[in-house]
Amino acid sequence: MTLSPFHLAFPVDNLIAAREFWGNVMGCPEGRSSDDWCDFDFYGHQIVAHQAPAIVAKAGHGTNPVDGHDVPVPHFGIVLDMDQWQELADRLIAKGVEFDIKPYIRFKGEPGEQATMFFRDPSGNAIEMKAFADRSKLFATE
Repeated sequence: MTLSPFHLAFPVDNLIAAREFWGNVMGCPEGRSSDDWCDFDFYGHQIVAHQAPAIVAKAGHGTNPVDGHDVPVPHFGIVLDMDQWQELADRLIAKGVEFDIKPYIRFKGEPGEQATMFFRDPSGNAIEMKAFADRSKLFATE
């Protein structure tokens, strides 16, 4: 099955900081942009940072317990190959990104075993990047 690229628009309170984070820290090439928004190529998917400081100021940040960690809700991210995930984890660590949940292997020995990490962009949007040694286990229950 070929997956179609998804599109996600999210609020930021500082477009300059968003460009620095998504472009330079995350390594996402910038696409079409204006004074109020920026497109980024997020591993073949289109994400758009919209200048909306009033929305960012109102956003709440809750958590849910998962595998002994408090997972930020809401959050978004993507499933990478294990090598890509490790490369990104190493880059984020080298750039001094603060993690909500540091890179680790979740659900060890279970069908859903996965590498995961959680961090935030400069506007506080939570991001989860994950990888599976066997991507066919993405939705596995047994």
